[in-house]
Amino acid sequence: MRRLFILAAIAGLALLCALVAWQGWHEVLRAFAHAGWPLLLLVPVRLVTLGLDTWAWRVLLEPLPGAAPARTPGLPFLLWVASVREAVNRLLPAAGVGGEVVGVRLARVRVPDTAGVTASVIVEVLLTIAVLYLFCGLGVLLMAHIAAGMDQVWVIAASLLLSLPLPLLAWWLLRDGTAFQRLERWALRLFGGPAVAALAADGAALDAAVAGLLGQHARLLRALGWQLLSYLAGSFETWYALRLLGHPVDVPTAIAIEALTQAVRHAGFMVPAGLGVQEAATILFGHLAGVGGEVALSLALVKRMREIVLGIPALLSWHYFEARQWRRGHLRAQRCAPPGT
Repeated sequence: MRRLFILAAIAGLALLCALVAWQGWHEVLRAFAHAGWPLLLLVPVRLVTLGLDTWAWRVLLEPLPGAAPARTPGLPFLLWVASVREAVNRLLPAAGVGGEVVGVRLARVRVPDTAGVTASVIVEVLLTIAVLYLFCGLGVLLMAHIAAGMDQVWVIAASLLLSLPLPLLAWWLLRDGTAFQRLERWALRLFGGPAVAALAADGAALDAAVAGLLGQHARLLRALGWQLLSYLAGSFETWYALRLLGHPVDVPTAIAIEALTQAVRHAGFMVPAGLGVQEAATILFGHLAGVGGEVALSLALVKRMREIVLGIPALLSWHYFEARQWRRGHLRAQRCAPPGT
């Protein structure tokens, strides 16, 4: 698997270099010069978008009816966890799921209910998939009114429809209420009891937490609404960046480009950080919407730089947090150790 990620990263980097060579560095730099310093405002705009998505997660973290009262973590803490999750998924070779694992670990600092935190992340991922289908479907409809050549867009639409049974099957398996207990039994046979115990996983508790959360339909709709609003707000980044880069578009066009680019990026989750995939998709759908190749590539590179500007501090803060936790655990172990050991 590691070799596959390395090969995918090399292929993505080669594709990115080819795209830059094809469009020309000079044209890309000219577009950046035209935009100027206001491009930096995309960083706080992204924080607003991420904040909307984080609020959806906070809705899912609220205690279930009948559960013991517990304080839901504040938005600043969850926003930090969400920024680390995104940085891990977008800047590290984690196949788009490593961030969720890290997020569960960090959230447990404020929410000791491991099953509840894990269930919230699992259900959030399911809702994200549902929102992606809605958002990308909207993008297909909008692009149908904008573009003349629709072959590429219909391929995306057909792929969405053909892949739809997979998330529906996952939803049905989780609603069944025994998925993680079956997984736990399979892991016991494969790895043995000590290895599974080391994970501190309780399949029955996790099944109950996920099933309970999936039964909260009003809460799911609230979270889905916040996530959809986050994706729509992400389209503002596209609209704003294209205006600065010298090729303004209307709101429907920005939504169409953003939605279809997101669809391709998530489909290419095996490529670390979507390297090259995101840029190629932006050029393709920008071209269909009448945006020049050099401007579309500049848009993709602007978003890539915004990911780096936000992601590197998030990863450094995560490293600092883990180092501090390890140091505290080490000191605690030293204090508890018998004298002379």
